[in-house]
This record gives sequence, structure tokens and C-alpha cells, in this order.
Amino acid sequence: MQEASFALWKVLLTGGLAGFVNGFFGAGGGMLVVPLLIVLVGLADKQAFSSAISIILPLTIVSLVIYAKNGALDIKAALPYLLGGAGGGVLAGLWFRKVSARVLHIALGLLILFGGARLLLW
Repeated sequence: MQEASFALWKVLLTGGLAGFVNGFFGAGGGMLVVPLLIVLVGLADKQAFSSAISIILPLTIVSLVIYAKNGALDIKAALPYLLGGAGGGVLAGLWFRKVSARVLHIALGLLILFGGARLLLW
């Protein structure tokens, strides 16, 4: 496993960019933070993927509070997805141990490409 270099500016930049993207778009902070943790901070691939989850949760909570305070949150529309999201998170967490870093990179890349194509074409 690589030794991570935790220079303060790298950590703040990574967190700041992830928080901005997550708060501004309502998603996507994890897609940004994974490569930044690998390239900028020096974490090993699988450590970066798992660390992204712990980083995005508090950022999402902060964004949730701000959206709610500004009246931009429809909690009734969001709640039905909570059970499915929690179940998917549990399954992904269990499957994560069995998947290589290469497969994770390919899956994340395909997800980013699909999301980008969908936003540009639909």
C-alpha cells in the first residue's frame, strides 16, 4: 500500500472540490474525490474508493441542511429512495471486498461516461 502524503493544501483542495461539486450538483462529489485522493493525496486505489464514502456522507448532510433551509428539498419525494439506497449501499459494501481496483476504476469510468452522455444528449 502506498504511503499517503497529507499536505494540508492537498487535503483541503480535495475536500473543497468534492464539497462544491456535491453541493452544487446534488451528486458527483465522490466521482471527483476518488481520483483526487489517488493522484493528489497518494492513497491506494481501494483505500481512495472506500475513503470517498466517508468523505461524501458529511458533505451530503451539510448540503441536505442547506437545501432544506432554502426550501429546495422535497423530503416526501426523496424518502422512498432511502430504503433502496441503503440496501444498495450494503450490497456494494459487501461486494467491494471481492472486486479488484481495476474493476472499480472501469465501473466508475463507465458511470461517469454514461452520466455525461445522458446529460449531453437527453
